[in-house]
Amino acid sequence: MREYIIRRLLLMPITLIGITFVVFCLTRMVPGGPIERVLQEQAIGAMSGDKALSTGAASSVSEEDIERLEELFNLKEPVWLSYLQWLGIRRREVEIAKAEFAPGEDTANVVITSLSGHSAVVQVTRHGKSARFAADPWFEEEGWRIRIESPMDRAKRWARRNGVESMEEIEKRAASPACSRWRVVAYRKAYDGLLQGQLGRSYKYNESVAGMMLERLPVSLYFGVLGVLVSYIISIPLGVMKALYHKSWFDSVSSLLIFIGYAVPGFALGAVLLVYLGARLEWFPLYGLTGPEFHSLGFWAQLKDLAMHTVLPLSCYVVSAFAMTTMMMKNSLMEHLSADYMRTAVAKGVSFRRAVWSHAFRNSFIPLASTLGGVLGGIIAGSVLIERVFDIQGFGMLSFQALLDKDYSLIMGTVLLSSVMIVIGNLISDIVVAMIDPRIKFE
Repeated sequence: MREYIIRRLLLMPITLIGITFVVFCLTRMVPGGPIERVLQEQAIGAMSGDKALSTGAASSVSEEDIERLEELFNLKEPVWLSYLQWLGIRRREVEIAKAEFAPGEDTANVVITSLSGHSAVVQVTRHGKSARFAADPWFEEEGWRIRIESPMDRAKRWARRNGVESMEEIEKRAASPACSRWRVVAYRKAYDGLLQGQLGRSYKYNESVAGMMLERLPVSLYFGVLGVLVSYIISIPLGVMKALYHKSWFDSVSSLLIFIGYAVPGFALGAVLLVYLGARLEWFPLYGLTGPEFHSLGFWAQLKDLAMHTVLPLSCYVVSAFAMTTMMMKNSLMEHLSADYMRTAVAKGVSFRRAVWSHAFRNSFIPLASTLGGVLGGIIAGSVLIERVFDIQGFGMLSFQALLDKDYSLIMGTVLLSSVMIVIGNLISDIVVAMIDPRIKFE
């Protein structure tokens, strides 16, 4: 088994690269990214005449602001190169400082901030597209470089962004006030990607993607792990009882209740529970994971507050998984109860109870063990609709909001973590199945 696990672990990076590359390409191909959203907000503000929008940051978007967004999300590079830079195996421009040459002038001053935090002014003299400058020793030690951008370079960048191919339009843009000046650009390249532990910053929230996921992850883990434990602890014994007392009144009544619960979506059940048990009867809180005064309460009061906020969302989490696990356990056990080895064991004098728990139950658990991979992925992703109904800020809600906002960095971070957990879950499923089923030999 050790060799098998090593092979699977070696294949995991290839699988993750394939998943993340496909998602990375899709995020770049689908319209409506950060730049388009900013321009759309500006257009809506201009059309509506709303002062709150017309005077906001979105309505005063300049060419420099759009270029900063391109540099932040690395949109000016080809997709394949941008993906390699996201992985951290190709260097990217991590710090950029710009300054324009005044009309008729060949010198410009660009302000650069060193890694130690102090700023310096570098005077750059332009000779065509070459630059001459004198800088402190730390300038080259930190990897800073200088390049000169002509009006045509700036116009071509604008044309590439907007899909303009007409040379006449490009030349007209180069002569416009937005691009007519030469510009000096100071930049520093570095490896700044996944391999360096950097997932970028969220466009919507301007926060570290890794920090946002770490903040939301405990909430989803809490409900996910608790939901799996409750579901398995109740549904496995219930499935065994239903198999042993097949066609009895207990089996019929429990099946009716199980299928009713399975037919009701979790988010719909959540809305019903909120209305009747939360709003009308006021037995449970209506939203959130904890109350507003949670941190000022004592330990037992905090535990009670957390439990009261957990009951309704947890019920919605387990309702569908509970039904599937129960019926899977029942059907699998019934199949093994009618197998030849069970009749042989009973014929040799083994009690029926012992034969069930020693032989049939172990074999019946194999289908449940094979689903652990999907369960582990579900623990992380959670249920988006349930989190939305109860206003719980979990990892699933974060992933959903990232898709709505076309937040590239946040999408890639959430997809990466979900993929890692699913891949690890599939490996755990194979190991557990091999431990339960003696017929499986990985050698």
